Amino acid sequence: MKTIVVGAGPAGLFCAYELAKAGAKVVVVESGSAVERRRCPMKKMGYCAKCEPCNLIHGVGGAGLFSDGKLNLDPRIGGDMLQFMKDDEARRLIEYVNNVFSEHGAKGEKTTIDERAGALIRKAKMAGVTFIPIVQRHIGSDMLPDVIESLKSYMEALGVEFVLNTTVRDIDVHNGATKGVIVGRRVIKGDFVVLATGRGGAQWLARKCMQLGIPTQHQPLDVGVRVEVPAEIMKEVTDVFWDPKFYIQTGQYDDFVRTFCTCPYGFVISESYNSFICTNGHSMISVKSENTNFALLVRVALTHPVENTTEYGESIARIASTIGGGKPILQRFGDLKAGRRSTWERIRRSYVKPTFTYVTPGDVSMVLPGRIMADIREALETLNKVIPGVAEDSTLLYAPEIKFHALRVNVSKQMETNVKNLFAVGDGAGVSRGIVGAALSGVVAAREIIKRCRNG
Repeated sequence: MKTIVVGAGPAGLFCAYELAKAGAKVVVVESGSAVERRRCPMKKMGYCAKCEPCNLIHGVGGAGLFSDGKLNLDPRIGGDMLQFMKDDEARRLIEYVNNVFSEHGAKGEKTTIDERAGALIRKAKMAGVTFIPIVQRHIGSDMLPDVIESLKSYMEALGVEFVLNTTVRDIDVHNGATKGVIVGRRVIKGDFVVLATGRGGAQWLARKCMQLGIPTQHQPLDVGVRVEVPAEIMKEVTDVFWDPKFYIQTGQYDDFVRTFCTCPYGFVISESYNSFICTNGHSMISVKSENTNFALLVRVALTHPVENTTEYGESIARIASTIGGGKPILQRFGDLKAGRRSTWERIRRSYVKPTFTYVTPGDVSMVLPGRIMADIREALETLNKVIPGVAEDSTLLYAPEIKFHALRVNVSKQMETNVKNLFAVGDGAGVSRGIVGAALSGVVAAREIIKRCRNG
């Protein structure tokens, strides 16, 4: 029996991997290309003129693996997988995913939770902050292409067919069951279809769910800034936890704010969309900066009559791109507190040197809504009690950083939709938020398909 996997990000790759190991026939359809590498004209900095990593992953690997490869090895992080399975099962699957990465060349060491975690938890509590200690692993954006190439080659040796640079136009459904996918004017027949579109294909997936009568729900949105400070300020924390997770409940609005995607000795970069640009961060193994950056994000949930958080986030991003002239906004925290915009002259006088200069110095408060700005300022000053120095005047704020969480597709615990043999997995389906969670959901769907094949 044949399975068609739509998308070659972490969810799609691990789904195909699991199926192929069981001897199933698998076709992976991906709109992008294979792993590509580009020579960097600014080799000393490790970045090309557009401030992207030297080694790029396009298509195969997906957006999740076009990153610095943070593996959060805890079922509470990256989407709540405990809604689909018990804790012990989730942890076994997470370790399985971690081992697969290791087998294909991922060499980053896992962090360990020791007495230093307890001390940090106590210090955070005294400041009114929640710290979540988890086991993590960092691969590095410069190491990821080799890992993905190895994984793809292994699957091809097992018979997996990769159909690249090909867009799925529609899903072939008859009598309430999927029969394959429509590509151009032809149908690729399949007994099972797994939709692993990723965040980039989330809107397409949402449209198809509406057409097929598959229930969906809007997810909350995370909006904020990327903060950049000298690496020494956060060294005591990041030496123990590569990507520390701090949760803050603000006093003024009682909003939830969190740190996300910490990049020790990393670089701030841009994240381009069709009509706007946002910020993100990366860390490498071979190239390091003198700074550490992290996202500081406010959780935003909308209610009736306007529930579309994606449109809300995009409207903020478009305003930012307008004000920044197509570039993100950069402001010193001291200028924000003083109510003035930053200039290149003021930024050059600061002791924090930006790792990302394809920006427009300006006023972040002209971009983000007042409530979100109040939350950001309060959260950063609160975090300063745990990590002294993160809220200094020279601290750099890049805006906007927005995490668009896809519509949540209603699926069973086996990741199946209400259309028979049609599965939806990964970030695009809203069932995960990150590499490990996405990969895990792909494995769950694959094992259910294998079970059905064996049972006839």
